[in-house]
Amino acid sequence: MRAALRERRGWARWALRAAPRPRCVGPGSAPALRCWSCGGLLPGAEGLPHFCPGCRALQPPGPRPDLFRLMQCDRSFRLDAQQLQRRFRSLQRALHPDRFGQRPPKEQHYSEQHSSLINKAYQTLLNPLSRGLYLLELKGVEPVQETDCDADTEFLTEIMEINEKLAESKNEDILEEIETLIKVKQEELTKEVTAAFERDDLQEAKKLLAKMKYFANLEDKLKIKKMPS
Repeated sequence: MRAALRERRGWARWALRAAPRPRCVGPGSAPALRCWSCGGLLPGAEGLPHFCPGCRALQPPGPRPDLFRLMQCDRSFRLDAQQLQRRFRSLQRALHPDRFGQRPPKEQHYSEQHSSLINKAYQTLLNPLSRGLYLLELKGVEPVQETDCDADTEFLTEIMEINEKLAESKNEDILEEIETLIKVKQEELTKEVTAAFERDDLQEAKKLLAKMKYFANLEDKLKIKKMPS
């Protein structure tokens, strides 16, 4: 009986020595990423579309990927639209769900997630307003509110006058005139927002983006107005 007990204790001590110790993770460091399919180690490229180097299985997108990094753009308001479009097409060719029809269901699901994320990234960064709002979010600035430009009474008067003209008129020439005005104003504001970001004046950028939101709302109203009844 005692011999059996000693044998068990000896086996337990051997098992503790032989068992692999968990790898220590330092403060602030992320645990090693592993492939969902084969368990192999993955390169540290969280948030980017990547395949397992061992089994070539598509991995899931990260929880909060940086859209600028995903689209291989500098984290800047000034952006090369053609470069963004090339990256978008390249990613969609590689990750579109149609390419994963014969793959395991989990991989098909990850492909759909990536494709949706790529569309979101492209639309967010292509549009100056959404790009500016996202850039402020990354920099930790509170969300833009239309009330951020309440102090500019001249601007608000201009918006009110355009709104009134838009509500009252059904004349196509006047609607075209309003459309041109909105486009010119948005282009002017885009230049001003670019300058504000480049001198790192985030509060000024925030006020200007609030103005852009007003004109974006006018654009939406104009589109509804021009729709055939």
